[in-house]
Formats: sequence, structure tokens, C-alpha cells
Amino acid sequence: MEYVILALLWTSWCVVHSALVSITVTNYLKSKLGNHFRFYRLFYNGFAILTLIPVAIYSYAVQGESVFVWDGYLRMLQVFLFLIAIFLFSAGVTHYDALQFLGIRQVKQRSISEGMTKTGELNATGILGIMRHPWYVGAIAFIWARQLDVSAIIVNIILTAHLIIGTYLEEGKLVAEFGDEYRAYQKEVPMFIPYKWLNSKIGL
Repeated sequence: MEYVILALLWTSWCVVHSALVSITVTNYLKSKLGNHFRFYRLFYNGFAILTLIPVAIYSYAVQGESVFVWDGYLRMLQVFLFLIAIFLFSAGVTHYDALQFLGIRQVKQRSISEGMTKTGELNATGILGIMRHPWYVGAIAFIWARQLDVSAIIVNIILTAHLIIGTYLEEGKLVAEFGDEYRAYQKEVPMFIPYKWLNSKIGL
């Protein structure tokens, strides 16, 4: 029963989290709030953290013995996943605006822009020229690199689905913001797996 509750808690958090940044909700709030929408990202992040705390506490409480252990040669794969996650987060930081992501810049500049790059424009340089969503890939690599008990596996499956769904929701917003420019970018750069970059490096 505790695993059912765990799954329901995480699924509910993910659904609410995704709904609050959906095009339908954000467009509605923009029309109602006008320039006050600049506070929304800050509110959204605060709400997400506050509602995550009880879910995380419950997750910790139902932890059990590991059913999968990164041991022996598998330890190398675990380290590789951690390194991939660190690299992708670090590479993304050079392009994304942390203050914009947190919602602070919108408040300071009285802007309702939702773009996360430092220039506010479509950026296809560096890691963003290899894959479109390095932070999402890094997050997925990170959560699966930990020791896995039943509760961790349940949470990881839900979070992985949430991140993938969230990516498609974000893609819709980016297409709405940048139009044909972003559609062309989608054709040139893969969403998650940098297969085009790998092909160019190994000559396939």
C-alpha cells in the first residue's frame, strides 16, 4: 500500500507541476495578470519546492533494501552516468540564464518573457547545438545513477516520464515563441540523444 501512496504522491506532484507551465495555463494567466505575470515563475518555483518537501519526506520514509546495486564493473557505468549528468548541467549553465530560470530576472526587469537563454533568443551553440535539452538528459542520468530500491525505481519511472512529457510541453512553448526558427532547429538538432553529433565524429 505504501508504494501505491508513493506513486500517487509523485504522480500528483508531476501532473500539477506540468499543468502549471502548460501553454493553456500560462496563456490564460498572461491574459488575466498582464505585466504581473512576471511574478509567476518565482511563484511557480516556490510552490514546486514547498509541495515537493512532503513528497520527498514520504519517499525517504518508505526506503527499503536495494534491489539493484552498482557494484563491480557496473560501478564504472554509475560513475559514467554521474559524469554525464555533471557535464550536461555544467554545459547548460553557460547558455541558460539562472536568474531567468528562478524567476528573479523577470521581476527585476518587469518582463514576462519565458525564454531561458541568456540572450533571450534561440541559441544553437555549444551543447545546444548537439542536443536541445541537456538539463533534462542530465537529470534522467542522475536519478538512475543512484542505488535502487523498490521506492527509488517507482519514483525514477515517474520522474523520467515527467521529464519527457515536460520536454514536449516546453517544445510547444518554444515553437509558439520562435516559430519556424525553432522548427528548423528541431530538424537539425536531436531532442535527447546526440546521434547526429556522434555520427559526425565517428564517420557513420
